[in-house]
Amino acid sequence: MAFIDYYKILGVDKKASQEDIKKAYRKLARKHHPDMNPDDKEAHLKFQQINEANEVLSDPEKRKKYDEYGEHWQHADQFEQARQQRGNAGYGPQQEFSGDYGNFSEEHFSDFFESLFGSRRAGRNTGKFRGQDYNAELHVSLRDAAHTRQHTLNINGKQVRITVPAGIADGQVIRLTGHGAPGMNGGPNGDLYITFVISDDPNFTRMDNDLYANMEIDLYTAVLGGEVMADTLDGKVKLKVKPETQNGTKVRLKNKGFPVYKQEGSFGDLIITYQVKLPSGLTEEQKELFRKLAQSSR
Repeated sequence: MAFIDYYKILGVDKKASQEDIKKAYRKLARKHHPDMNPDDKEAHLKFQQINEANEVLSDPEKRKKYDEYGEHWQHADQFEQARQQRGNAGYGPQQEFSGDYGNFSEEHFSDFFESLFGSRRAGRNTGKFRGQDYNAELHVSLRDAAHTRQHTLNINGKQVRITVPAGIADGQVIRLTGHGAPGMNGGPNGDLYITFVISDDPNFTRMDNDLYANMEIDLYTAVLGGEVMADTLDGKVKLKVKPETQNGTKVRLKNKGFPVYKQEGSFGDLIITYQVKLPSGLTEEQKELFRKLAQSSR
């Protein structure tokens, strides 16, 4: 697996402060966000790498391990555990291992693994260790989350394709078994945990499986009644407005809301709030008609 330099991805120095890392991440995330580059696959890949780098470098504990072990940082705890086991088992002084990942080659790491876990050829016992878990974020729009779609993530240099069922929720986490860091000495791989981040939609607000939207209607339709066209996730529908409809009146459209997660054919409702828009730019003749209407209503 090719080594990914997280500092290089964020464009910061190894001595950068946490605030510098946060600023660099925000700037790059805005630039490469999928919503800003809807048809740019390279930007999507870059966005995933930026998130991966930020996940490690923004966490002081993970960053410390990364600075010390480089691409093997996920196995830092296993290094320490094995080193402790060797010392407790009487294999001699524990081997010291620290420093900048840039000073160690693959051969040095291989030698270190051999010294910690032993050689199969020499007949020593080897311990099996489970790989560490990975965490990632997947940013999707509300409309994308309303449909079953395939997504591709770049996780530590490897592409992972997943099919996300319609109805996924903001903040929901799913686990992909075995897609984390490789295990050691025949141990199982870790898992991949994906947290979904659903961006706000300009037309709809989601609450559980229901959608909420505002819709303007003119004064004449509100007073006399009529028909209007309303937007839904699946297109437009025709609604009948009752005469004398008040501002703030709500109408519920059954099964026109958000799909229920992993329940095919089940949907929430769409609740539309009418907002009566008063006319502007009236002529004197039109104003006079309103005056007469006002006088007749007294």
